[in-house]
Amino acid sequence: MLMNNRVKQKLREGAPVFGLFASIPSALMVEMVGCSGYDFIIIDLEHVCINPETLEHMIRAAELTGLTAMVRVPEPNPKVILRALDAGALGIVVPHVETKEQAAGIVRACKYGPDGTRSLNSGRAGMFGKHDLAAYIRRANEQIMVVPMIESREGVSQAEQIAAVPGIDMVLEGAADLSQSCGVPWQTGAPVVQEGLRQVQAACRKQGVPYCAIPRRPEEYTYWRELGVKAFVLGDERGVSFRALRAHLHSFAPQQPEDERR
Repeated sequence: MLMNNRVKQKLREGAPVFGLFASIPSALMVEMVGCSGYDFIIIDLEHVCINPETLEHMIRAAELTGLTAMVRVPEPNPKVILRALDAGALGIVVPHVETKEQAAGIVRACKYGPDGTRSLNSGRAGMFGKHDLAAYIRRANEQIMVVPMIESREGVSQAEQIAAVPGIDMVLEGAADLSQSCGVPWQTGAPVVQEGLRQVQAACRKQGVPYCAIPRRPEEYTYWRELGVKAFVLGDERGVSFRALRAHLHSFAPQQPEDERR
C-alpha cells in the first residue's frame, strides 16, 4: 500500500533521517527496527537471498511501524525494480551507478508515464484498485524515491552529472566498494576513499540533491553533519545485532578464546 514517504518529506523540511540496511530476511526484524525509531530501512536484495513473499512481508512490517521501506536491487534491471515497487517499496536503491545514462534509465523504470515506463498494475501498492488508479499513478511518481549508489572511481568522476538527472531524490555513498575501486580494499578511511566521498557530497550539494552518508565512526557522523548532510545509514541490523549480542554476553561472562567455546 502506497503511504506518505516520510523520508522524502523530512528531507524537504531540512530534518535529519536515519536508516539501516536490512540484511536479515525477517519481517519481525524490520518491525523491531521501526519500533526502535529509525526513519527508513533499505531491504538488501543485492547481497542477501530474499524471496518475493518475504520481501512483501518485510515491507508490510515497515508500513505497520511508519518506517519508509526502500529496496536495494542487485542491478538496474527494470523488471526487478518493477517487482520491488509492486511489492510496495517507497524507494529503489541501485548499486554501482556510474553514468547519467544509467541514472536516467533507473528513473524511467521507477516512474509511471509520462515521467517513465513503469508497467501499470493494480496490486497491493495501489490497494488492488480500491481508489482511482490515475490518482495512484500520480501519487506514486511523487512519493517513490530514486537513489543511486556511487561506489567506484568512475562514478565519483560522474557524480555531478548523475545527481543532475531529473528524478534523482538522493545519492547514497558506497565507501566499501569504492575502496576496492581505488586499490585499497576495505580501507574505507583511506584518504583516497574519503576524498572520493567528499567529491560526491560536493556534487550533490551543487545540484541540490541530498547526500546519504554511512558513518562508520562517531567522528565521521560529526564530520558529515557539519557539512550539512541530513541523511545517514547507520550500518545494517545484522551487524548492530551481532555487536549488541557480544556486548551483552561480555557484560556477564569474561571473553573466552574462540576455540574454548567450540
